[in-house]
Amino acid sequence: IIDKHILHLFNSQMEGSAVLAAALAQQGIKYIFGVVGIPVIELAIAAQREGIHYIGMRNEQAASYAASAVGYLTDRPGVCLVVSGPGLVHALAGMANAKENCWPLIVIGGSTDTYQEIQGGFQEMPQVEVARPYCKFSARPSDITRIPDYVEKAVRSVLYGRPGVAYLDLPADMITGTMTTPIVQVPRCPPPPRPAAAPETVQAAVKLLTQAKRPLLIIGKGAASCHAEAALRTFVDKSGLPFLPTPMGKGVVPDEHAQCVGAARSTALKSADVIVLFGARLNWILHFGKPPRFAPDVKIIQVDIAPEELHTNLPAAVPVHAHITSFVEQLNAAWPAAQKLCPKSPWWTLLGEKVADNTKTSQEAMAAADLPMSYYSAFAAIKQSIPSDSIIVSEGANTMDIGRTVLPNNLPRHRLDAGTFGTMGVGPGFAIAAAVVARGEGWKKRVICVEGDSAIGFSAMEIETAVRYRLPITFIVVNNNGIYSGIDAAYYAEAAAGRADLTLSLPPTSLLPGARYDKLIEAFGGKGFSAKTQEEVRVALKSAQQLDVSVVNVEIDPFGQRKEQEFQWLTKAKL
Repeated sequence: IIDKHILHLFNSQMEGSAVLAAALAQQGIKYIFGVVGIPVIELAIAAQREGIHYIGMRNEQAASYAASAVGYLTDRPGVCLVVSGPGLVHALAGMANAKENCWPLIVIGGSTDTYQEIQGGFQEMPQVEVARPYCKFSARPSDITRIPDYVEKAVRSVLYGRPGVAYLDLPADMITGTMTTPIVQVPRCPPPPRPAAAPETVQAAVKLLTQAKRPLLIIGKGAASCHAEAALRTFVDKSGLPFLPTPMGKGVVPDEHAQCVGAARSTALKSADVIVLFGARLNWILHFGKPPRFAPDVKIIQVDIAPEELHTNLPAAVPVHAHITSFVEQLNAAWPAAQKLCPKSPWWTLLGEKVADNTKTSQEAMAAADLPMSYYSAFAAIKQSIPSDSIIVSEGANTMDIGRTVLPNNLPRHRLDAGTFGTMGVGPGFAIAAAVVARGEGWKKRVICVEGDSAIGFSAMEIETAVRYRLPITFIVVNNNGIYSGIDAAYYAEAAAGRADLTLSLPPTSLLPGARYDKLIEAFGGKGFSAKTQEEVRVALKSAQQLDVSVVNVEIDPFGQRKEQEFQWLTKAKL
């Protein structure tokens, strides 16, 4: 695909900034998030001239998180544009997060003029080398005329194989310099290949699954990334097998599907004798596949686009090196027509009973009328008050974990959270990206960004960004006055009595009781709401969703916790 307008521009006298912008447009880049300054202001202006959406953020961390989310939500990477030195350092957070999440991201950084290098130039730093540990490709174009080649290479690198990150370094004199020779046009990088599994591998997987007594499908965010939802929904219906979504695998097959066993997660994992990993890794999120969370003799069918991931932490009985969609389509074709797990089988009976028990416990917690509200009663009111097709962004410790169990996702790529890296601070950036993409792609979606009161503190100034661009985001701050658990006003008053040194008396997990996070948006001309009861939550969210952007402060019990878990996610702290 070669755009004739862009080809004409490349044959004209152009500055480096215009060459880069045209090359990005040629490669299908639609969205850039960044913080401009010397020497990249010209790059942002040139990008807008090419029809690329530029979203100016308040911090490079949030910009890099936002740009990475674009790659997950669409089939092309987003771009993060940063200034030299400290700007790139701030963006490393999003690069590391995208690397761990396997999301495509391109970061473009300005750098010191080449003639000032090794002299202590302005914000001079070995940026290509600094970025490299987080990247599949990190480089500086050798000449203005080579910029299109490097852009195409960056796009191809982040999309092909396991998605990841690329960094392109543009010295100030390359950005403002003018090309002197014609540029060889570089065609648009085509979509990545979708390799299929060997036929004998497909047959081995079918044989193992059909012979299993307690089979389980685990659907990860990799399945969401490669748009495998149609094939997976067909397979789930055809096979009758139970499935368990990982946090961002939610919605690939609807959470409310009868075969979803998310409410019986621990029982499903520890009891299954054969597990299929569709785009999920045996890392900390899945307890490394080891006892007691998994059965000691469990057999794994592992599907991954990256062969080096196969057999990680547990030898796979059937390793499948393939694109998930291609493999599931092969499974659908090879699956015996009469083979469907009976809903009255002992396996389904065990899972069904556990789902019913846990669902009853959660519903009782959600129905409790105690004040202050618990996490569960607050989320019950939130669930009742938001559109069922919302894109949900969530972060925070208990806020994210409990919210994941209460707020359903029935559509793919409609949940973004702290992810594989467990990163706090991603929420506002992810929400802004989701809202920008939804508007740009014509999805007509509302973004619901559910934040813990600690989590919102990392990137709260991005509320101004959302207001500035009039994005359809409702920020909900679940406020318990602390990290994990907080303190109440009486405790704070006692700790502060007699002008005590609060750095010695306040618990390290505490935040200021009674903080009104809804007031933040008023500084930018917006409107916020505060709620202490379920009815107030419902009323506030109804009003908030009539506005472009709003913040709803939901006050809950500072001492509230999750219901007791059979297994903890991580090693339990001695608190």
